[in-house]
Amino acid sequence: MSTPHLPVAVIGGGLGGLTAARVLHVNGIESAIFDLEPGPQARTQGGMLDIHEDNGQKALRAAGLHDHFLKIVHEGGQAMRLLGPDGTVHVSTEDDGDGDRPEVDRGDLRDLLLNSLPDGTVHWGRKVTGARPLGEGRHEVAFADGSAVTTDLLIGADGAWSRIRPLLSDARPAYTGISFVETDLHEADARHPRSAALIGGGFFIALGDERGFLAHRETDGSLHVYAALKADEGWLDTVDFSDEAAAKAAVLARFEGWDEGLRALVADAETITPRRIHALPVGHRWDRVPGVTLLGDAAHVMSPFAGEGANLAMYDGAELALALAAHPGDTEAALTAYEEALFPRSEACAAESAASLDSMFGTNGLERMIGFFTTGPAGP
Repeated sequence: MSTPHLPVAVIGGGLGGLTAARVLHVNGIESAIFDLEPGPQARTQGGMLDIHEDNGQKALRAAGLHDHFLKIVHEGGQAMRLLGPDGTVHVSTEDDGDGDRPEVDRGDLRDLLLNSLPDGTVHWGRKVTGARPLGEGRHEVAFADGSAVTTDLLIGADGAWSRIRPLLSDARPAYTGISFVETDLHEADARHPRSAALIGGGFFIALGDERGFLAHRETDGSLHVYAALKADEGWLDTVDFSDEAAAKAAVLARFEGWDEGLRALVADAETITPRRIHALPVGHRWDRVPGVTLLGDAAHVMSPFAGEGANLAMYDGAELALALAAHPGDTEAALTAYEEALFPRSEACAAESAASLDSMFGTNGLERMIGFFTTGPAGP
């Protein structure tokens, strides 16, 4: 059998890859997405995202989807509370509807993008095992099922542990020193009213002693919580997460003396999942290689503490697609223009994210964040 050849192959069906394919489609350029998940409903997408006016929403406008996006915004989601370890509320703001970072459920946003693509654009169950150059800008991508495709333009949108990145860069994400333990409290108003009242209607932060809780209320009425800790890279491996009670006890031991309402965000949870936070070096970039580029976390995975990851992925995807549309017949000119803007943009956001990590989980994290939210980034 001959290997199928495609003009544009996008590896990864996350928000960035989907946005790239959608904006290409709007501009009359065909592409194919290959994703390792067996199907669109293979797993819950999880988490709320604040979509920024200056990048994520620009991408949605380029995709012709901004009006549809406004219909799935979580009303009240821009409310915010900042607490200390003793449960004292230091900052509280309501969502007045005038903010430029409306919250949306990641799964709803992904569905919006998926449903905007022609049938058959996404090829599910295609896990990449490797990619190699064929010369003259063409590449071959091999999949775990034994199949392969060749393409004139290979776009790596396959996340932090990208299989496409090695074609361009030897860089690998490094542990940031922060570990998350994620929990969910379902049907919060009915089953966990104290926690529901504590979190409120939007985003929630509690900080102190180089650790904290980050949480938000999701559109299905559940609470999604991240217990964040400065910890050695191997600490999560010492915890048996198959034993829910033991895992909760291990996490709560790191929050000894904290307010019981805050500790309940772990103690009363229905799920508990570990996650290390990794990042590529700030300023990660590569020399131009014909016929291949990266976007989103594949290009610049960073810690989540500037809230830019999903926004940048979508903006990258839109900007890449627009560059290709602006340079018909000259892929290299398009990729050069895209990367010349990508590198400084992602470097600035990665630096902001790293600085936010240091501020939040430093010795005076609570005081720094009170200053940030009350007087702006130049505050104490």
